[in-house]
Amino acid sequence: MKLSIKNLSKTYSNGVQALKNVSLEIETGMFGLLGPNGAGKSSLMRTIATLQDADEGSITFDGINVLQQKEEVRKILGYLPQEFGVYPKVSAVDLLDHLAVLKGITNKSERKEVVAALLHKTNLYDVRKKHLSGYSGGMKQRFGIAQALLANPKLIIVDEPTAGLDPAERNRFHNLLSELGENTVVILSTHIVDDVKELCTDMAIINKGEVLLKGNPLEAIDSISGKVWRKRVEKSEIYEYKSNYNVISDRMIAGKPEIHVYADSLPGEGFEAVEATLEDVYFSQIFGLKQKLEQEAASETL
Repeated sequence: MKLSIKNLSKTYSNGVQALKNVSLEIETGMFGLLGPNGAGKSSLMRTIATLQDADEGSITFDGINVLQQKEEVRKILGYLPQEFGVYPKVSAVDLLDHLAVLKGITNKSERKEVVAALLHKTNLYDVRKKHLSGYSGGMKQRFGIAQALLANPKLIIVDEPTAGLDPAERNRFHNLLSELGENTVVILSTHIVDDVKELCTDMAIINKGEVLLKGNPLEAIDSISGKVWRKRVEKSEIYEYKSNYNVISDRMIAGKPEIHVYADSLPGEGFEAVEATLEDVYFSQIFGLKQKLEQEAASETL
């Protein structure tokens, strides 16, 4: 199975261009779509999920024209959006049963088995009769995955699934997603770099509606190995360093800023080489696009 996205573009009525000529080939397994908030990730997910139309381009999956055969897509799609609503006064088992009917599982005994199996799979069976209003954030996310798995989908889309979860719930969710990716195309859209590093064998970085990089996370890290340098600086010096170096990130370490600089060789006194991470890959790509946009804006004013 393969999801093929070619030259996809989308501009909203307010003039915001959410997607700019996006092309991706996504095979069976876990695929990470990484980018900051507002990068275009949700717009792409919503388009694949048939919730909005594209202006240009095409999407095909397992012989289905996604943009034209929407009902066929919905039969084999499992979708967990970034924000989803539940009926607070309904139990998990009753709501999942109702959603199973809507998914076409009309045989009562079959539906009972499917619902029970999914509640076990998501570790919610023991609290199946509890009202959803009493569920924690992580439990609601696991319920979201349970409803997304109704009718054995071939394509699963999860949009920012671990945002706001505590470490224990995040680990449970990771284990569940890893299991799903063994025989299904699973697209994980997130701004959390560690989620992609820990779960995905293939990924893309997207920002401002453009695909900046696509490939294996480990290979992406190897591509910048030996080119990331760090230095502890004073808060008052950060602006100067950002003006003179390719500072891709800065963070507070024990109350003092530490900067990471991308450079082919030692950038200056006091810098030391640091082992590259996927976070460095991510920030180097985002920083590169920022530079490109600034250069384009400057040339337009000349």
